[in-house]
This record gives sequence, structure tokens and C-alpha cells, in this order.
Amino acid sequence: MKQVQNKTIESKEGIFNSSIKNKTLVEFNGQTVTAAEYFPVWLNNLADDVTLEGSLMNGFVQGPEAASAIVKCIRKIYERQEFGFAGPFGENVFFENYTGWVQGEPIGCIVMIIRNAAGQAQHIAASYRPLNTALLLSRLVGEYFAGTPYSEHFADKKI
Repeated sequence: MKQVQNKTIESKEGIFNSSIKNKTLVEFNGQTVTAAEYFPVWLNNLADDVTLEGSLMNGFVQGPEAASAIVKCIRKIYERQEFGFAGPFGENVFFENYTGWVQGEPIGCIVMIIRNAAGQAQHIAASYRPLNTALLLSRLVGEYFAGTPYSEHFADKKI
């Protein structure tokens, strides 16, 4: 048995294997849902000093407003998004693995969210692949935030 945000998850085969077999995901708050029902509820539970970094970005941003704005922008750009896995790893780490589509091109992403002692998302790191689609998405996010401080963290039109 495993405690996640005061919820017990029982499985002899482990959460990853169970998630694939049953086509269910575990949200940040410990609830089990289908892939179609999944929403990254950690977006509603960001620490005041949360950091966000990833392969789409140069550097990182800090604070719930910045992290939330960027993640929500990326989700808006996606034509669709399909989650393959979401669930805890150990006591303070949470992973998501999904594929999104940008201008008809698939982009895979692994997101690692580290919880602080209060159970809030403290650090978010996202790794995207393949490179060409990651650069396209980075450029689109940069265009979305043109004229704001967030735009400096993303690829410009020259790439």
C-alpha cells in the first residue's frame, strides 16, 4: 500500500503496470481516473516559489503565475493531448507521460513534478521530443508571449 496525498493506492503489480493494464491514471491528488478524464490538478496546487523549466525553454521561470500561464498556453496550442501515464514515484515525485499534437505533428513529453513538504508542486521539469517539434512549440509559445518577460525563455522566429 502507498499513501499519496492521504489516499491509499493498493497494487501488487505497481502503479505503472496497473495504469497501463487498466488504462487509468493517478492524479496529483491521488484520485484514479481514465486517461480521457485526466487533468493536471497540480496546476491548482502550485507553491508560491514554484519553478518551471524544460527543453522548450531557455532558463526557468519562478512563481505560480508564470508557471501556470506557460503550461496553460502550451495546452491551448495543442490540437489534442493523450496521456499514457500519470502517477506518483516515491514520496515526493509525480510523473506525466503524454503525446500532444502541434500543427499536425506529434510531440512527446515527460513531466516531472516534485512536491514540497506541504504537498504543493515545487518544481516542474518537462522534456519534449522530437527536437523539430519541440522547437516549433517553443517558437509558438514565444510568439504567444511576445512583448512579455516570458517570451525571452522561448525560441524566436529565426530558428
